[in-house]
Amino acid sequence: MQHGPAVRRRKLGAELRALRTSAGLTSGEAARLVGWHQSKVSRIETGTSGVKPADVRLLLDAYGVADSQLRELLTVLAGSDDSDGRHHWWHAYRGVLPPTYRDFISLESQAGAMRTLETTVVPGLLQTPEYARAVTRAAVEGLPEDRLDTLVEVRLARQDVLRADPPLELSAVLDEAVLRREVGGPGVMARQLERLVEAAWLPQVRLQVLPFAAGAHIGVTGPFVIFSFSSTSDLDVVVLDHLTSSLYLERKEDLQAYTEAFNALQIHALSPEDSLDFIAGTAAGA
Repeated sequence: MQHGPAVRRRKLGAELRALRTSAGLTSGEAARLVGWHQSKVSRIETGTSGVKPADVRLLLDAYGVADSQLRELLTVLAGSDDSDGRHHWWHAYRGVLPPTYRDFISLESQAGAMRTLETTVVPGLLQTPEYARAVTRAAVEGLPEDRLDTLVEVRLARQDVLRADPPLELSAVLDEAVLRREVGGPGVMARQLERLVEAAWLPQVRLQVLPFAAGAHIGVTGPFVIFSFSSTSDLDVVVLDHLTSSLYLERKEDLQAYTEAFNALQIHALSPEDSLDFIAGTAAGA
């Protein structure tokens, strides 16, 4: 288990090494093409040192990589600026957001799909402003009002990935407790349930409810997120949230275990159609 930045360096290095090999180049030949020492290429490929986005673009040019989506993804994994040299929006909040959260947002912004099990609260991408405020206030006691406003602003800005072109494909399994836990009071919760019903109709969103009647299930160990990338499955990653940090799992066996767990949860959960009825019924009784 690694923290996000280390995972990103290793994944980026592994992908660059694979692209170099596909181009039929040795590390020494690649280094000569871009005017570097061979040791720099080796350090990048092993993830022992970071690499600037501009350097990634040099290597991709040398390897003849024309896939714009793959180029953009690898550039984002390298650091703070995109292929046009502009900072991503979340860097404006560098002084407020911890590095692990910024790293999570960067992965979320570039992923093609996100699968998540939520056992306590509504997924951040589907929260209303009032719900987000109540959850954030409860999670961080004594938070100054201006900083609370900023964190809620960030939470809402993240939701733009569902309106992007193409949008992030979100598959979420929600434990019934998510719907029953009254966050922010009856009015806030009623609106949040309405928001879930609205989201369930979006073609890029698949919501399923895991009712209490399903009994014990593999998700009782806690929530998790699986990010998948359309350009290459080698960059897929599992994220586990903890109180003070996030952990990223990148090994193939970990990815397989969590993917199988999520598939099992989807089987035991209500269908999307029945889940929509369940959420609407919960909202009506709220």
